[in-house]
Amino acid sequence: MMRLLVRLGDVYNADKMIPVSSVQVAGVSYKSIGDPGLEFLEDFASKGAKVKVLTYLNPAGMDLENWKEMGIDENFAKKQMRIINAFKEMGIVATATCTPYLAGNLPRFNEHIAWSESSAVSFANSVIGARTNREGGPSALAAAICGLTPNYGLHLDENRKPHFLVKVKADLKFNADFGAMGYFIGSIVKNKIPYFEGIKNANTDHLKALGAAMAASGAVALYHVDGMTPEASLME
Repeated sequence: MMRLLVRLGDVYNADKMIPVSSVQVAGVSYKSIGDPGLEFLEDFASKGAKVKVLTYLNPAGMDLENWKEMGIDENFAKKQMRIINAFKEMGIVATATCTPYLAGNLPRFNEHIAWSESSAVSFANSVIGARTNREGGPSALAAAICGLTPNYGLHLDENRKPHFLVKVKADLKFNADFGAMGYFIGSIVKNKIPYFEGIKNANTDHLKALGAAMAASGAVALYHVDGMTPEASLME
């Protein structure tokens, strides 16, 4: 796993490895990883692999408790639960959530983490001010086991500066308003960092909707809101 992180660091010209305080692992659904992924995880768990930091799981391919009532195929369910159990053996908390910050995994400002889910990454970077790239399943698992991640991308100050200024004149009131604007802006800025001026009275749910929509239509992993998000005042 360390070799994977080193190779990743080489690709992105990372100068060193840095410790992470928490991880969120994707690649949980049997529909996504199939038998090869299942076999890899079970083999890895059987060899005694254990995570070094608090690690949560992204959503699985079914409801873990009510799958029968939802008509999930029994063979699919059995293999999905084998995946979950393999993760558990490694010490990972089987939360199966895309909002780990609402389930006990709440990083602090400037903490380095390694999260996978796009909207969670956006929320952590933007609203909390923690630092994470959007990790793939293998790199997140490697970070969890090693307790480290390569120092590149959004872990660095210079890569957290905005690329676009968005002046908001609309009166945004509801989650749907923030989601609609976020979806539109994300489709324009793609994977760049927008800085919003003119947003008033936004609560946490509004900002969550804004970030999730931009992550869905583009690949926005960080945004700033004037007077609201923690790093906005640090930007020129």
